[in-house]
Amino acid sequence: MAKWGEGDPRWIVEERPDATNVNNWHWTEKNAGPWSKDRLKELLLNLKISKNGVDCKITEVDKLEGDASANNRKGKLIFFYEWDIKLKWEGALSGGNEKVKGEVQIPNLSEENEVSEVDIIVTIKGSGEEAQRVKAFMHNFGRDEIRNQLKEYIRSLKEEFSKGLILPKKGETPVKPDNVSTITSGFNKKINMEPVVASKKNQQIGCKLETKTIELSEKLQCRAQEFYDAMTRIEMVTAFTQGHVKMEAEKGGKFVLFGGNITGEFRELVPAKKIVQYWRYKQWPDQHFSEVTFTIEEKNDHTLVRLKQELVPAAEVEQTRENWRRYYFESMKRTFGFGAFL
Repeated sequence: MAKWGEGDPRWIVEERPDATNVNNWHWTEKNAGPWSKDRLKELLLNLKISKNGVDCKITEVDKLEGDASANNRKGKLIFFYEWDIKLKWEGALSGGNEKVKGEVQIPNLSEENEVSEVDIIVTIKGSGEEAQRVKAFMHNFGRDEIRNQLKEYIRSLKEEFSKGLILPKKGETPVKPDNVSTITSGFNKKINMEPVVASKKNQQIGCKLETKTIELSEKLQCRAQEFYDAMTRIEMVTAFTQGHVKMEAEKGGKFVLFGGNITGEFRELVPAKKIVQYWRYKQWPDQHFSEVTFTIEEKNDHTLVRLKQELVPAAEVEQTRENWRRYYFESMKRTFGFGAFL
């Protein structure tokens, strides 16, 4: 078997004049956080919203918390962004005597939601008739203008910021963003990724639960740290599970995968070496958890991952073993290029 960087055309540096990420095969990531903050401030600060005798303006970006990244895998761009934004604004009626001040809160700007679904909450300081009219204007018209700016942020993130992530192969011209297939984390996809489950007639009810242990080993074409990241970084877990993920990768941190079918808790985390989880299927008896240990060992030409899962209900052993192969290891190979060399 070839050693790191030998044999597989994805690793042959001569295929790329700059010798990086041959054929765009491997998962690469670009931090879009600082750029996004500048872009959002540029789009929102001093935004003027005027119509029908009402003039309003965003005067301050009071809060801008979150992060964003652009990722490349097999020539596809995968974007992650999540922002909690608070704006200050002021406005007045033409010929009015009162200057109205207020706030706009945008707590959930992320790829999980369409811009039309993003909450935009308008509040004011004061309760007079003019203040209420201006607030109604911001609620009915101002929110649409703000949504247009958020759409422009997302467009520029995907088209402007992502330039250079898709590298041309040898002899090719640079790839234009509009020629690149773009996908998100999968939060809005109507995909059924539920694990295969055993028939309920095989489950034991009302008696002592018989359990067994599963042991698997898998050879992956990646570094040990890359496999560890694929199991603990929310954007990578989202990519290979193709669904909404909740995860706190720390000791005692909880995780929820595959639409709530898999839940658990991290018990031990040793980067590039070991991961221990409490782990359960939704259909298992209430409060019954197995314990899963991933032992990660990097070799000269591959990384060996050993999985040991204790306390698996006996009736679920074969299905659980198949689910590990299908929904974890095989999916990682397809998504990140961790499979056998071509």
